[in-house]
Amino acid sequence: MRADRLLAMMLVLQARGRMTAQELAANLEVSERTIYRDIEALSAAGAPIYTQSGANGGVFLDEHYRISLTGLSRAQVLSLFISSDAGPLEDLGLANAVEETLLKLFAALPSMHRHEVERLRQRFYIDPANWFQMVEAPPFLDTLQQALWEDRRLRVSYQTVDHGEIERTIEPYGLVAKANIWYLAAKHPGDEMHTYRVSRFQQMSLMDTCFHREPNFDLIAYWKKSCAAFEEKMRETFPPYPATVHVHPDALWYFPSFMSDRYEQIGLPDAAGWVTLQVSYESMGDAQMRVLGLGASIAVLEPVELRDRVLETARAIVAFHTEGRAS
Repeated sequence: MRADRLLAMMLVLQARGRMTAQELAANLEVSERTIYRDIEALSAAGAPIYTQSGANGGVFLDEHYRISLTGLSRAQVLSLFISSDAGPLEDLGLANAVEETLLKLFAALPSMHRHEVERLRQRFYIDPANWFQMVEAPPFLDTLQQALWEDRRLRVSYQTVDHGEIERTIEPYGLVAKANIWYLAAKHPGDEMHTYRVSRFQQMSLMDTCFHREPNFDLIAYWKKSCAAFEEKMRETFPPYPATVHVHPDALWYFPSFMSDRYEQIGLPDAAGWVTLQVSYESMGDAQMRVLGLGASIAVLEPVELRDRVLETARAIVAFHTEGRAS
């Protein structure tokens, strides 16, 4: 809707300051011609929006102008309050700031919006943490924050997956929290950007030297590209392992609970209620572990290699316990 776009333009300009029409068009996903028409409409409505030509020109608002919270729509207000879990912000020492900000925002809202917020918070809640996720105490987070704010190099010792512990100098660019696990985007001087899991840093010291941060670095864009590359590499390294299994009705709960979107039912249940599923496991080892975990409530139909591996392992387990080695 045009009204939403006009408000969005005002908010973007208030947050970022002077921008070119081309930048605004890219941000709002419209043409430059549309941007100029919107500027005319806002100006005609009395909004203090201006344009200036030249090398340092652009579109800007009066520096003293501030948009009132009454301009927020119902959906926009509710989206700010739907989760009160500070999550990783607590690691950064910002949990209290988040709570205080929301309280101030709530107090500034029109009475109609305050009522809607209370209704929503009693009906919906978003918890960003996974079930049974191990909480990683992020080491050196204070040092990392200081280095990021001051563009300071760090001397670190890092525990890699493949090459053991390594020491290097890095230039930190940004911290990302994914499901409450912290990652650092950083460069080795003269090298490309890498992602480090913060919990794997063994030692860290702040260096006196600063580095010149690349002005065009976009943390969000880097993270999305990095995640896509990692997922593609994992698919190539560990391609899905398909298997057909026969499952007892008492064990069917396992698949929607732990393998959502990774299985498909084939045909109807048999007379005893057993169901045939086509399942995509991560690997043969993953399939073997999961099948053995369901015991006599699942039977492997194919591939034969998986069925043979399950039988071999089951016999070894029986022999191990029968001979008393487990005692």
